[in-house]
Amino acid sequence: MPSPVSSPAPAAIDLYYWPTPNGWKISIALAEMGLPHAVHLVNIGKGEQFRPEFLAISPNNRMPAIVDPDGPDGAPIAIFESGAILQYLARKTGQFYGATERDRIAVDQWLMWQMGGVGPMAGQAHHFLKFAPNATPPQDIPYAKDRYRSEVARLYTVLNGQLARHAFVAGDFLSIADFAIWPWASLWEGQQQSLEDKPHLARWLQEMAARPGVVAGRALHADLRPADPLRKT
Repeated sequence: MPSPVSSPAPAAIDLYYWPTPNGWKISIALAEMGLPHAVHLVNIGKGEQFRPEFLAISPNNRMPAIVDPDGPDGAPIAIFESGAILQYLARKTGQFYGATERDRIAVDQWLMWQMGGVGPMAGQAHHFLKFAPNATPPQDIPYAKDRYRSEVARLYTVLNGQLARHAFVAGDFLSIADFAIWPWASLWEGQQQSLEDKPHLARWLQEMAARPGVVAGRALHADLRPADPLRKT
């Protein structure tokens, strides 16, 4: 009998990455989806995101970005913006996007909620609570600190309500919306938030943190990330 013909291993996706919440979104997704990938570090502290070779992939000079050598038509494709990358990977693999069109609509809603809400607001909270007071000269601005701390609290209250009704963010199925939101929400201490009045958010954070794919994605080059002085543990 002829030997069975084995399918070639999928080509590794090039991941342009630095260990930040936005970077973790994609490293977690790739780990959860079982996709081989090659990591290319983009040291944002040294301004490597402005190098011409990176701008050719991510013209907005932000990471993460990917290059998939096996794009939709068999040719390489470069993708920037973490939300767009997550949607692409979910469509490519048929994973973590739900089983129905209604599921996919729910996933997209919560993914856009993260992209337009949690990410920007939590990012501003981190900036004004942790970094601005240590600038030269110090920029300790109570109005900005209160504004972004309060808005993050509002968003996490919304999320807690959703998780009171469902096991995961978009419903009772794990999705790319969870991969997008968890990296930012996991840093709630540095955003000066409380989980005492958000038990469903606390439950989800803990369950997500125990997943092997989340552990692997979060650990990717974690040694390059500075310690968070506001984190309690």
